[in-house]
Amino acid sequence: MRKVLVVDDEPPIRTVLRGFLQAGGFTVVEAADGAAALAEIRRERPDLVLLDIMLPGIDGLEVLRQVRTFSDVYVILLTARTEEVDTLVGLGVGADDYVTKPFSPREVTARVKAVLRRDRVGPARPDPVLRFPALTIDLPGREVRVNDVPVALSTLEFDLLAALAAAPGRVFSRAQLLEKVWGYDFYGDERVVDVHIRGLRARLGDPAADPALIATVRGVGYKFIGGPR
Repeated sequence: MRKVLVVDDEPPIRTVLRGFLQAGGFTVVEAADGAAALAEIRRERPDLVLLDIMLPGIDGLEVLRQVRTFSDVYVILLTARTEEVDTLVGLGVGADDYVTKPFSPREVTARVKAVLRRDRVGPARPDPVLRFPALTIDLPGREVRVNDVPVALSTLEFDLLAALAAAPGRVFSRAQLLEKVWGYDFYGDERVVDVHIRGLRARLGDPAADPALIATVRGVGYKFIGGPR
């Protein structure tokens, strides 16, 4: 059984999530604050952490920053903040996904399952390395280089880029990207895709106003425009 650490300072939330996750076949451990979360991650070595941002003492983003110095565990942020800047900051320090409160426990469980499937499901292509004029994507190694300079991406950002780059010129709607990359029936706002695209563009140095890699198709979604070498 795969193990999930639930980190939230509200006992009712932990109780509800524990029930749904255990029903979904997971072992669940809990922590109520940032210091306890760091200790549990080191001791329990969970497969995934559900991490609330608003924690007493050490907040969730600082917990995530510290975790990334010693672990690549999957992390889904739980947040009551809807400001996009908070989300981007969280994803920038290594979160794999996020859920805004109030949320459906079923949705959270679905996201946990989808994130944990990513290490077993990869793009099926005869060429494991995608090469473009200024961009190289090593699919098995999960490495990205822009002008031969390594670029650090989160797990979800890499999967999103790989999905787009595997079909240059094809327009993907937000719903199609949610299904292809997130891998589950999405219950929330489809604009979560926009947030991740903005973070991905920032890390690739590909401005939305003059893109060389990822273009916005107004009213539809996104497409990869970097031609192959």
